[in-house]
Amino acid sequence: MIVVTGATGGLGGTTVEHLLKRTPADQIGISVRDTAKAQHFADRGVRVRQGTYEDPVALRNSFAGAEQVLLVSGNDPDADMLGLHRNAVEAAVAADARRILYTSQQGAVPGNPYRPSDIHIATEALLDDSGVAWTALRNGAYGPLDQVLGPWQRTGVIAQPQDGPVPYTDRADIAEATAVVLAGDRAFDGPVNLTAPNAVTFDDLAKIASGLTGHRVERVVLDDEQWVAGQIAIGVPEQMARLMLTWYQAARSGYFAEAGPLLAELLGREPRTAAERLATHVAA
Repeated sequence: MIVVTGATGGLGGTTVEHLLKRTPADQIGISVRDTAKAQHFADRGVRVRQGTYEDPVALRNSFAGAEQVLLVSGNDPDADMLGLHRNAVEAAVAADARRILYTSQQGAVPGNPYRPSDIHIATEALLDDSGVAWTALRNGAYGPLDQVLGPWQRTGVIAQPQDGPVPYTDRADIAEATAVVLAGDRAFDGPVNLTAPNAVTFDDLAKIASGLTGHRVERVVLDDEQWVAGQIAIGVPEQMARLMLTWYQAARSGYFAEAGPLLAELLGREPRTAAERLATHVAA
């Protein structure tokens, strides 16, 4: 059995949808906070059990019988995420899972200034010490492009801190590839990168956006503190603004620059590029 956590979220839920195309429903289980939100999976024959990273006993029950467990990483900046991930790893080990897969992050290496990297690095270390085969899916940045570009469609300007090349990746592609890994015969040990085929900068995206819209989209580089002050002025908590700033700092330092071929290999096609995603957004 394959057990997926976070299956009522965007990445976990889409992964389960793709698993259902490759694996009999009775060989799929999910561990969710609220089972009522997963009724659509239960109706299709998926085993649904309640379990959260905060409750190790419930987790062990929800992981029972699993050969593989997919741990979708948490992202609550106010929680002890490493402690919660430890609960999940220990529960998978206690359930005698043969392999644990974890949704990590591209660039999860020492020195990366993006703060969540520390949690991913430490969780990968927990996996390495677990005694169970493990795979860390180091996913390329897959959040909405407007999250990092800002309100450029309204302003005509990408006014953000200095950035660097990033292979912005489609979450749907990552979910599909994750299902391929879970359902396939090919084992991946340790960390592997899943990214779009090419890395682009804000300068590149400004040019692409200009072509898509038919009018010039300007790229303006803001000073870090100027940008943080602007975020606070529009209501973003300072702690959150400074956390996001570390992402730009990591990008400009090259921590997200590498684009690899594995995602395309798993999908059997080219993944969506940032330009294609931007075109879809403009057309919407």
